[in-house]
Amino acid sequence: MLKDLVEQVAMEARKSELVDQKSGVSARLTISALENLYSHAERRMLINGEKQSYARVGDLYGILPSITGKVELVYEGELEGASGVAQMLIGKAIRAQFEKAFPNPEKTKKSKKPNPYARVLGWFNEGNTLPLLNVETQIGYENLLRQVDGLSEIVKEHFPKAAKQEQYLLMEFVLHGLAEFSQLSKNGLERGIEFKDLMSGMFDMKQGRSNEDEDYGGHYEEK
Repeated sequence: MLKDLVEQVAMEARKSELVDQKSGVSARLTISALENLYSHAERRMLINGEKQSYARVGDLYGILPSITGKVELVYEGELEGASGVAQMLIGKAIRAQFEKAFPNPEKTKKSKKPNPYARVLGWFNEGNTLPLLNVETQIGYENLLRQVDGLSEIVKEHFPKAAKQEQYLLMEFVLHGLAEFSQLSKNGLERGIEFKDLMSGMFDMKQGRSNEDEDYGGHYEEK
């Protein structure tokens, strides 16, 4: 699945209006990205003194240098910033691959059938948050994901034959997918990602803007 996501990032870059299609997208983008993905998993293993390591969806954000170094941006892309465009491409890749694996959250929300993500969203709506740090141990990573009500059940329903480590990867993937479909808020931390309910995420953004307005005389620059 992670290899498909890496490939999807390149596909999104090749059709993005922010990327200069005349210069093309380097064929080495996916090779470099996969190498960075592996290195992130290996680094976590070494830091935690573990004998094995498993790549995570969050490790995709470690391939940012592979994207920014292999694509040329048009003027509008330059205004967005190379890092911002790269993160956008990763988000679009997650969204595209998520629809192939799980029900579209927007369609299920409008459907008369029970929302399969209701328990997961309800857990976050109760004020719970889930920080997934880049260097979190494997045991800690698994324990955090198990806290989210209904998350493992969604994976077991759609991937009943998935091995243990694949289940946890898919559980994390569900959270990223829900965030890309604006069902959850996904905030970047200094060393990871935090998931929370959408309303509190919007409130935090507004509060952040307000604080910066006070500090910088009304000027706000989103980073």
